[in-house]
Amino acid sequence: MPGAIDDGQLPIVAVLSTGGTIASKQNPSKGGYEAVLTGKDLVAALPAIEKVARVLVEQISNISSSDMNPELWVRLAQRVNELLAMPELAGVVITHGTNTLEETAYFLDLVVTSSKPVILVGAQRPASDSDSDGPRNLLDAIRVCVPPEARNQGVLVVMNGQINPARDVTKSNTSQVETFRSLEFGPLGLVDVDGVRFYRAPLRRQTIPISPETQLGRVEIIMNYAGADGLLIRSLINAGTSAGAIDGLVIAGLGLGCVSSSMFDAIQEARAKDIAVVISTRVPTGRIFSLSAMKGCSLTLKQIGCVLADNLSPQKARVLLLLALTKTREPESLQKYFDA
Repeated sequence: MPGAIDDGQLPIVAVLSTGGTIASKQNPSKGGYEAVLTGKDLVAALPAIEKVARVLVEQISNISSSDMNPELWVRLAQRVNELLAMPELAGVVITHGTNTLEETAYFLDLVVTSSKPVILVGAQRPASDSDSDGPRNLLDAIRVCVPPEARNQGVLVVMNGQINPARDVTKSNTSQVETFRSLEFGPLGLVDVDGVRFYRAPLRRQTIPISPETQLGRVEIIMNYAGADGLLIRSLINAGTSAGAIDGLVIAGLGLGCVSSSMFDAIQEARAKDIAVVISTRVPTGRIFSLSAMKGCSLTLKQIGCVLADNLSPQKARVLLLLALTKTREPESLQKYFDA
């Protein structure tokens, strides 16, 4: 088994490497960091893993997570499902850049069909820094992957000693190591020198199966702000096939999902063209529900066939809409996915 640590008494964990800061080193000639370390490099730097698990390493990509895309998500999901189908495998750990880590985690949470744990892990400080957080985070992720309590928890993000669920977690700071947090509900558990402890479980979970042939559409995110007039929406819906047909829009609205009157008019034009529209909010916490009957607020948006995102951030609402659109385009049916 390539990349495995030879101890037949320990569980087997697959580590899939995609790049990111956790795999980055300083390049003096370029004056910055770049992802150059492989998954095998990351695992080899952690001799303590030998007491935790046998590790199978695979390199999926070696990119900045800023370049992560839906096509790579589908390929990654296929490999994760293949690996988890192996009876001898305890779970999968994925090393990933932090910029889009929460989106990849939520996508996998929606499409992974196994009850075995899938852990995403990254780092805020590159591997060449003397105080890099990558090694400890990776070791912790593998430790979380082993105990039976990690099953049926969905995809998890393990960083800075905290275990967070894919649906709730978000990157909350640009550079500090405690960046990944579940803002409203807190972590599921903790991992420290004494062990792995779970204190709660995620309830808002669903599975939307896909195949290697699944084609994801084009869904864009539009921000509402003071003075927003719908120009960007009209530009997208009128672009035609030259820029790729728009299948859906996610609106990062104000407060409870409100938009300006002129943006409401543009959204109405999108709905007239059968473009799916999901209303989220730019506010970090809280859910969207119908309250005000004023033009541009969530009640009137729902009346023209928009879908309310519950408490999903705009970027996670986009992930769910991409997958839901492979099954239906009807607003009522789409809403059920966001209510699940």
